[in-house]
Amino acid sequence: MKSARPKPPPFRSLTIGMRAVGAVAVALTLASCSLFGGGGSGAATSGAANGQADPSIVAAAPAELRSYYSQQVDWKPCEEGGFQCAKVKVPLDYSKPDGDRIELAAIKLATKGDKKGTLLVNPGGPGGSGYDFVRDAANTNISDKVRSAYDIVGFDPRGVKRSAPVTCLTDKERDASRAKSYALDTDAGLNAALADNKVIAAKCVEKTGPVLAHIDTASAAKDLDILRGVVNDAKLNYLGYSYGTLLGSTYASLFPDNVGRLVLDGAIDPSLSNEELTSGQAKAFDKALHAYVAKCQQTSGCPLTGSTEHGVQQIRNAISAAEANPLPAKDGRTVSGSTFVSGLIIPLYNNDNWPILTRALGQALSGDGTGMLQLADFGADRDPSGTYTSNSTFAFNAINCLDYPMVSDTASMRAEDQKLRQESPTLGYYFAYGGTNCKDWPYKHVRTPAPASYKGSAPILVVGTTGDPATPVEWASALRKQLGNASLLTWKGEGHTAYGRSNSCIGNAVDDYLVDGKAPADNTVC
Repeated sequence: MKSARPKPPPFRSLTIGMRAVGAVAVALTLASCSLFGGGGSGAATSGAANGQADPSIVAAAPAELRSYYSQQVDWKPCEEGGFQCAKVKVPLDYSKPDGDRIELAAIKLATKGDKKGTLLVNPGGPGGSGYDFVRDAANTNISDKVRSAYDIVGFDPRGVKRSAPVTCLTDKERDASRAKSYALDTDAGLNAALADNKVIAAKCVEKTGPVLAHIDTASAAKDLDILRGVVNDAKLNYLGYSYGTLLGSTYASLFPDNVGRLVLDGAIDPSLSNEELTSGQAKAFDKALHAYVAKCQQTSGCPLTGSTEHGVQQIRNAISAAEANPLPAKDGRTVSGSTFVSGLIIPLYNNDNWPILTRALGQALSGDGTGMLQLADFGADRDPSGTYTSNSTFAFNAINCLDYPMVSDTASMRAEDQKLRQESPTLGYYFAYGGTNCKDWPYKHVRTPAPASYKGSAPILVVGTTGDPATPVEWASALRKQLGNASLLTWKGEGHTAYGRSNSCIGNAVDDYLVDGKAPADNTVC
């Protein structure tokens, strides 16, 4: 599967996405350089004391897992003011619930009024930190109406950042890995990438341990139900963005009777193979790039001249030039073609960041790769000091290798490369060869793509965006049909996901659903 965060080789593929929450920080950097409860279909909380398990919720849990649902969670003030933090125990391996345990890190923004319950949130990835999302973005991305009705709880899924994280390379090793460039359309380049990936996989096994075999999405969905239990909600209320929609639809398929109010924004079609997802995303990013160029050329200071196609060709030429001769950056590093593409894609997730891309492209076309490198660093969670602030690169790869069977024979990858180049002449090559990520991964996939299967009585809300580059709007329509008891809400706009960054039409519809239980009419378009 492709990621929201473009990664240069060796973990090359552009796996499905994360909700970007740091746009302001990026803008400042570049400018300086030139989550519910429910009973039935409505939201309700059990009323149990904070941290104390509700006996009725425990009794409804599977017998072999009741010790997890009955655990007392100790919410304490976080280091970050205004939040409460806790650790929640879950089984390492759900087939052996009496075996080893791991802990999930959770953070809560508590409502000061009478609450309807708890809203659990996931920002995407796979590999995105729900902890960071609530800490950094809940106050701006989630409305006052929702925050006044629910405690908002974010968590790091298993394998992510604070929750038994996938660990592979040191920061210096990550820099060196990201700096490499492979001609994957040659045998020598492909073999070099496969050899490097094999070394990295071995380091992931050595540094991460047994959890590496158990960070698939179905296990994370089972964790989500334990989290629902320990916050004493009879039904799950949930806001999932991007990959968080796959987690949400997986939950709905596994626990249909426990669904309360689910918002799935930036939807992934769970029936699609990795290769089908890749194709859809390559075409959607190509569409988004054309939309950006057309807008850029309507503004002063745009370095792209002529028609939209001419402007796109200038970007294509700049990528090719960086492949042949990497651009220097002010910190002494260089920008290869793959790093250039990583930087190019990041601002396409939010059209508010298009002016940042314009400045960075202007620099690049003048021979300075600094702006593009800063964008690529932002996508890789590398701060200016050279510290990587998350493990998202490694978590998304490890999760995807468990979630998707990957086509990894050379002939098939070569054929996919040619197909993707036709579908997206500028970016297609950089979406190809995703099978190299998992060919020598030590654990085989445990999930086979299939349509969501939901027979619950609570309606689910699916949200799509017409110009979404990471999760094409067609996927939202497909997921809505698979769920059956659901409504589709569509935003006619650009960028990845809609709630919290679009307009009042989307915001009010989601708020009315979460707080008042009023789902919008199916196929509402804003």
